[in-house]
Amino acid sequence: MSQQVDIEVLAHTPPAGRAKKTPLLFVHGAYASAGQWEPFFLPFFAENGYPAYALSVRGHGASAGREWVRNARLRDYVDDVLTVMDRLPAPPVLIGHSLGGMIVQKILARQAVPAAVLMCSAPPHGLLGSTLAALFTNPVMFRQTATMHRRGPDAATLDSARRAMFLPDTPDDWIRTVLPPAQPESDAVMLDATWRDLPPSRGRRDVPVLVLGAGKDACITRMAVSETARAFGVQADVFEDLPHALMMVPEWRKVAMRILEWLDTALVRAPVH
Repeated sequence: MSQQVDIEVLAHTPPAGRAKKTPLLFVHGAYASAGQWEPFFLPFFAENGYPAYALSVRGHGASAGREWVRNARLRDYVDDVLTVMDRLPAPPVLIGHSLGGMIVQKILARQAVPAAVLMCSAPPHGLLGSTLAALFTNPVMFRQTATMHRRGPDAATLDSARRAMFLPDTPDDWIRTVLPPAQPESDAVMLDATWRDLPPSRGRRDVPVLVLGAGKDACITRMAVSETARAFGVQADVFEDLPHALMMVPEWRKVAMRILEWLDTALVRAPVH
């Protein structure tokens, strides 16, 4: 285990008498924080009975480690999630978005959980394919992201957020309201997620896994979503008209409902670990 740091955890509690036994733990992606789950997903799942938690990995959000996040490794982020898991009242369902999906895959390679959801996840073969696709199909977004990575969050703009995360017609006010401030990201983590420290190409089969994709995703290709689903022996569900930020778009509710319906079924048939 890497050195433990103080980790930000956001929590929403279900109404009295309606709490289910299995909590949910949401894991954000690169340049992001726990706040991306706060506007909609955390209250929605709590209202539907699931104790809902979201963490910010080290150097992100209100977690410690901002001053040395550039040197963090992917295994450090994995350890942060495992630390929070150990503090929860029961083993959680893991729900990871983008790079957070790769973190979830790395955890699944080490231990079983009740279930997992991978949303627009980095695929098990790494980010190289999606990165090259963005270079040729969305060069402006690629350049903006590279600039933000090099110069830091101060280089982030509404236009860069829209190109990477939302649809072109998403209003400025919507993005300002739902999108937390951009976060600095580790060079080492991005190398790990591209080729250096990848999860197994074949995922475990004793954990129910839901793989979700977005047809208008500028960051993760449809092929990458299919490869992630194939790794776990499942079919991907793709929201054809939605972009990368499935949890923050105006149509977020239909994504949340798909997860909720799947969870209510998957947790009934999931083996006890």
